[in-house]
Amino acid sequence: MVSKFIKIFLLMLFSLSGTLYSQTFTASVNNTTMGVNDQFEVDFTFNGKDINGIRNFKAPGFANFLVLSGPNQSSSMQIINGAVSGSLTYSYILQPKNTGKFTIGVATADYNGTTYKTSPLNITVIKGSVKPQQHQNNNSISTKEIADNLFIRAVVDRSKVYLGQQVTVTYKLYTRLNIAAQMSISKLPQYQGFWSEEIETPNNINFRTEMYDGKQFKVGILKKAALFPSQTGKLTVTQFELNVPVQIRKKRTGSNFFDDFFNDPFGNAQVYNYNAKSNAVKVDVMPLPSNNVPKSFNGAVGHFSLNTDIDKRKLKTNESLTLKVTISGSGNLNLVNPPEVNFPNGFEKYEPKTSSKINRKGTISGTKTTKYLLVPRTPGKKEIPAIEFSYFDPARRSYVTLASKPYTIDVEQGENIAAGDNSEYSKEDVKLLGEDIRYIKTSFDDIEKSTGLTIYKTGFWAAVGVPLFAFIALIGWKKREDKLAGNVQLLKFQRAEKIAKSRLKKAKKLMETNNHKEFYSEISLALFGYLEDKLHIPKSEFSLERASDEIRRKSGTEDLINQLKNSIEKCEYIRFAPNADQSSAMNEIYSDTSKVIIEIEKNIFSRKIS
Repeated sequence: MVSKFIKIFLLMLFSLSGTLYSQTFTASVNNTTMGVNDQFEVDFTFNGKDINGIRNFKAPGFANFLVLSGPNQSSSMQIINGAVSGSLTYSYILQPKNTGKFTIGVATADYNGTTYKTSPLNITVIKGSVKPQQHQNNNSISTKEIADNLFIRAVVDRSKVYLGQQVTVTYKLYTRLNIAAQMSISKLPQYQGFWSEEIETPNNINFRTEMYDGKQFKVGILKKAALFPSQTGKLTVTQFELNVPVQIRKKRTGSNFFDDFFNDPFGNAQVYNYNAKSNAVKVDVMPLPSNNVPKSFNGAVGHFSLNTDIDKRKLKTNESLTLKVTISGSGNLNLVNPPEVNFPNGFEKYEPKTSSKINRKGTISGTKTTKYLLVPRTPGKKEIPAIEFSYFDPARRSYVTLASKPYTIDVEQGENIAAGDNSEYSKEDVKLLGEDIRYIKTSFDDIEKSTGLTIYKTGFWAAVGVPLFAFIALIGWKKREDKLAGNVQLLKFQRAEKIAKSRLKKAKKLMETNNHKEFYSEISLALFGYLEDKLHIPKSEFSLERASDEIRRKSGTEDLINQLKNSIEKCEYIRFAPNADQSSAMNEIYSDTSKVIIEIEKNIFSRKIS
């Protein structure tokens, strides 16, 4: 027994000593014959005294294979009799595309001024699978094993809802493996057929322990979204994909005490870039009941309350009063339209102002307030009738109608109007610009008699031409304004650039004050609002895929579409990089968003934002 031990020990020393002072660069594969459905690992390993001197590793082309993972880098170190040697391995997980005989070419690496090359590998691929799910060997682990121990679950709080009712989808990361570095988004889910609102979650992923399928996992929430279906039928939320670098110890078949003693005491670990995918989620959307629909119903779904208030009950003509209508509750307040108000004759109504306060910490809730500025032009008793607001309550499965109390307003005659005079003032008071009395001129010494015909003088034509051209320009401007006022889509299209520019300015101020949360919200509003208005996409139907299709239809390039997707994904990515430099990240996202909007204007609409 002792003799056998000494032989093994000497054999190991002899084999190791040959590599202590020489360098080798080799390629290896766990199986040279495999099925077209099999996955396999190819390793490029450099052995030498100082693996830190390795530079410029270049892998061969894998044109006939799908690269499922890699390059994954691992290293090991050995110390024998004070001499140090090590190895550095670049590994790839591949899958054949077709059957046949293929060659994996030469990999190269520079070491201390010398370029080392591997030998090519010959691979035979046959139909079917030689060893399904068995691509692992002494130095690898299967993607199935990773998938069993790391995955994303998409969970909805309800799978059957009414049209417009909130359904919350939560994306959870389950892992039993060590995550080696920051994760990055591979693909965002698509909410086709839904209006979506992001639900606030912590910037850092907080893991807790949870049992699933009889195993204990660390579980963290990646993302939550409130979805409001805008169409009926069976809708699907696509997969959420995340690239997760995981650290895994390589397996060593037949390992024993001597292997463990001479190998790296810290373990031979390897990092795999695993693309985790969530399950797709299906939601069954039912239509709203068609019977007993109130006349005042305009699509609101949830649970709401109505509150109205007026600041004056008694006033004089040409004084202003404010009517405030507030809708509070849970539901998609962004899509709730203010109730219709019937104002009495004799009131001049100005454009209402609407503001919202939305709580996005779970069920979407908050308040939406509309303020009406009114000016009575005629005296007398005026009445604003009761204001009605109707919504569908999914909990009751019925429509609910709310009504305010009517308001009686006593309007007295103003001082600037004589009794019995029913003429109305304009929206602006008339101002006296000069003196009301002028002295009579008695001396004409400074006056000269005009000579020549006035028609030949430049001043005459200027006096005639300027008002004429000004009148024509005024007619053109009025027609344009009337056209815009009668076409809401065109109005939004014309103002999209201005609104986006305004929001970007606000985002820049938030960036300067380091207000991260509000900054990303404003950037999102700027980009999505611009796309909705420019591409004529209703808020309830907007999605990234729909916007991409519209840009493509308007002859936008794929490069431009990729720029848009990258800009949106960067906003999402920042949540998964909590240790990143926030100032640098905000600057980058601000720059990318501005650039995308400019490129869309320049390439599709032939305009430019400065």
